[in-house]
Amino acid sequence: MRKFCKMLEYLVVCPLVFLAGFVDAVAGGGGLISLPAYMMAGLNPIDAIGTNKFSASCGTFAATMRYSRCGFIHWRELIPAIITALIGSWFGARLALLVENNIFKVIMLVILPITAILVLNKKTLRKYRCPYTTRKTSTIIAVLSLFMGVYDGFYGPGTGTFLMLLLICIAHVCMEEAVGTTKVINLSTNLASLSVYLVHEKVLFPLALVAAVFGIAGNYIGARYFTRKGSGFVKPIIIFVLAVFFVKLCWELFIVK
Repeated sequence: MRKFCKMLEYLVVCPLVFLAGFVDAVAGGGGLISLPAYMMAGLNPIDAIGTNKFSASCGTFAATMRYSRCGFIHWRELIPAIITALIGSWFGARLALLVENNIFKVIMLVILPITAILVLNKKTLRKYRCPYTTRKTSTIIAVLSLFMGVYDGFYGPGTGTFLMLLLICIAHVCMEEAVGTTKVINLSTNLASLSVYLVHEKVLFPLALVAAVFGIAGNYIGARYFTRKGSGFVKPIIIFVLAVFFVKLCWELFIVK
């Protein structure tokens, strides 16, 4: 019976982690799929978060390397953004200890429909925007990474999706560069968070290692699909992620109390 339960853990988690990796590589928000998968498998919330951080970090690393080889990532320009994202993530984690989590959820409940409307607007994800100078772009990305780092440290879900949209709309980067940059920032904050869970032994390694293989596969295939097919199919995936996030918030605020 115990062996069957263990097998059921893997059967529940691994396919969903693969799907989460594919979605995350393209549009962010994979954690909205993978974290519930770990909890469905019976892990307690802390172990689920720690184990999810491990598999997510491995998958994000695979997608980051793929996008880097394709020239979507400008590493030198992103150094300030990596630093500000780490600072923001630390500050957000500290803020989470002081502020009621539900306040942020209510705010997100208002922001999500507005974000969905913007995504559905054809002009939001248009391919060309007049680019800024390299220095200005780098500065804007660093500021956005600071704020999204705070959000990631404070709450977290959908960080990649929101950052990608902000990079396109505010920093005027193309879709390909936005996706690559988002992976770098996500990887930085994931590794910072993961180090805490590793120190406190909150990663269940047998499951985490197997799930990481599926996460890497999902991220790699998602990144490869994006580089081959382009950005045409990104909008439906973003809308899917936002819808899942909205349902999750409603569930937490109005049903599970």
